[in-house]
Amino acid sequence: MKKAFVILLAATMMLTTACASGAKETKAETKVETTAETTAETEEVEVVVFAAASMTETLTEIAELYKEVQPNVSLIFNFDSSGTLKTQIEEGATCDLFISAGQKQMNQIDIQADAEINTDGLNFVEEGTRMDLLENKVVLAVPDDNPKNIQTFDDMVEGLTSGSILLAMGNGDVPVGQYTQKILAYYELSEEELAGAGVITYGTNVKEVTTQVKEGTVDCGIIYCTDAYSAELNIVDDATAEMCGQVIYPAAVLNTSEHKAEALAFLEYLTTDEAMAIFESVGFVPAES
Repeated sequence: MKKAFVILLAATMMLTTACASGAKETKAETKVETTAETTAETEEVEVVVFAAASMTETLTEIAELYKEVQPNVSLIFNFDSSGTLKTQIEEGATCDLFISAGQKQMNQIDIQADAEINTDGLNFVEEGTRMDLLENKVVLAVPDDNPKNIQTFDDMVEGLTSGSILLAMGNGDVPVGQYTQKILAYYELSEEELAGAGVITYGTNVKEVTTQVKEGTVDCGIIYCTDAYSAELNIVDDATAEMCGQVIYPAAVLNTSEHKAEALAFLEYLTTDEAMAIFESVGFVPAES
C-alpha cells in the first residue's frame, strides 16, 4: 500500500512539473508573439511624397497633424514642378505618392491614360489609387506697389503688346507655365514674340515666379491663388476656365512603392475634413469627382 502511494505521488509530481513547464512555454510564446506584434505596430515607415511646389505650405502643415494619426509614419516630401517630379520618377527616384499640379504629368506615367499623352508607355500608377484631389485657380498677381497699375488680364495684354510691362511666367514644361500659355493663346498673343521682345521672364516652378512678383523684379506674374495667398501678394484678376481650363491636382500611389498601404492611407487622409480645411484656407477646393 505504502509502495503504491509512493508511485502515485511520484507520478503526480511529474505531471505537475510538466504542466508548469508547459505553462511557462505557452506564456513565453505569447510574450514573444505580443512583442513581435508591438514591434510591427511601432516600426517607423518612411513614405516619400512627390508633390507640386504649390502645395509646400499646406502639406507641411498637414504633416504635423498626421503625426497624431499615424505616429509610426514619417512623411518625406519632395516639392518641385510637376514636370521635374515626373522626370525623377521616370528615372527611378524613390517615390510612394505623387501629387501633380496638372493632369498631363500624371497621364504621362499612367498606362491607363491616352497613348497620345503617355507616348512612352510608362506604367508607374498603382491601379485603383488615382484620384482628382484638389482644384486650384490661376490668377494674375502684382507687387505690393503695383507700379504699372495693372488691374485685369486685359491690362496685362495691353502692357505686353505695347512693351511697357514685364511678365513672369512658368516654363513651358511645368503646369503653371502651360496654363499661362493657354491664356496667351486665348488672347492671341505669341509667347515666342513676347519673349523675343524681352517682356517675359521665366521660372522653373511656381515658387520662382511668385518670388519674382514678391520682390518686384517684374510688374506682374501668373501663378496659383494658393501661392499668392501664401506669399501675401495682391491678386488683381482670376483666369476663367475658358481661358485656361480647370486646374486639377491628380494624386496616385506608385506601383514601385514599397509602402503602398501607408501611402494610400495618407492619400485618403488628405480627403478628410481635417486636411481639406487646411487646403481650403489658402484657396484650394476639393476636386469634383
